[in-house]
Amino acid sequence: MLNWESIFATRSNRMRASEIRELLKLLDRPEIISFAGGIPDPELFPNDAFKEAYAEIFGGPTVGAALQYSVSEGYRPLREWLAGQMAAIGIPASVDNIFITSGSQQGLDYLGKLFLSPKDTALVTWPTYLGALQAFNAYEPTYDQLNPAGNRTPGAYAQAAEEGGGRVKFAYLSADFANPTGETVDRAGRERVLALAEELDIAVIEDAAYQSLRYDGEAVPPILALEIARKGDINNTRTIYCGSFSKTLAPGLRVGWICAAEPVIRKLVLMKQAADLHSSTINQMAIATVAERGFDEQVKKIHGAYRQRRNAMLLALERYMPAGVTWTKPEGGMFIWVTLPKGTDGAELLAKSIETAKVAFVPGRAFFADGSGENTLRLSFSCANGRMIDEGIRRLGDLVRGEVAQAA
Repeated sequence: MLNWESIFATRSNRMRASEIRELLKLLDRPEIISFAGGIPDPELFPNDAFKEAYAEIFGGPTVGAALQYSVSEGYRPLREWLAGQMAAIGIPASVDNIFITSGSQQGLDYLGKLFLSPKDTALVTWPTYLGALQAFNAYEPTYDQLNPAGNRTPGAYAQAAEEGGGRVKFAYLSADFANPTGETVDRAGRERVLALAEELDIAVIEDAAYQSLRYDGEAVPPILALEIARKGDINNTRTIYCGSFSKTLAPGLRVGWICAAEPVIRKLVLMKQAADLHSSTINQMAIATVAERGFDEQVKKIHGAYRQRRNAMLLALERYMPAGVTWTKPEGGMFIWVTLPKGTDGAELLAKSIETAKVAFVPGRAFFADGSGENTLRLSFSCANGRMIDEGIRRLGDLVRGEVAQAA
């Protein structure tokens, strides 16, 4: 029998199944209350707007272009609209600074390929987005902990990377309502990350998938905006902004973007040409039409729904969780991060929860590059109504209370 493992590239050994993607299968079981998948509520998709957009494309003179090969950079009217959106959040950019990807996940994969050689170091937060670790892992890096609070010197990072046989290449973080913690990096923390990157001469990858989902508090300028304010021109910056329509309009169309200095964009275009030529033209056209006609209205609609669900989950956690359990209080996004008493294992708790409480969540260990975080878990409130949230957290709280009492 053919031994495929002996033929696969060594990098394939670093590929791991996503715990989140596996847990999404639980959504098909009606008895399970799921707080696992960090996915938008399909009831909030702008279905009518997309129906109208596709009908216009197929009924108009652009249908041939919509079904034809296209340029690798992306559909120009969409890139022009995005340039306007970037300017509105303090990032003046031209269409030549905008590159369309097949979802933001493709952007992370391309950036891993662009920057990482085997043994190079990627700085990531502890915890960090699991999809980013999956994207970077194939390029055989090592990881070091990025702390925006700034408790390590640039020299310490550089020395650790050199001892591992490589060099630090980038700092990756989600600064707004991060997946999985829901936390936001304050302005001072963003400035510290920029200063660290300058000292190490590395890139900053700013994952802004949730940047539009602020429900409370004052917006903090994106890292790229802070850098442009200092340097005056996006083409002199080292920050690479990764955006997505998945959390605002529709994830199934797989349309994301990267905004960065032109030398970075030119390299990404070459990667796109070698990988899939270009993202779906017709989907880009539909996204452009829907965004131009009602993006702000759509964002306002989802803000109202998700704010209520976040508030319901925070209230339920306060009501049902035992002493010794703590959680984040996000100002936006889709997630709440729960820390259990030491000695509690989130993976073991999930197995018991599925069997007895019928509640799903994501154990926190998957989000740590070093495999720590056993006593943490991620809850998503985006696809559960108030009744489900109250009942699910009540069941989970009872289970956690029993586990804590048993360990005492």
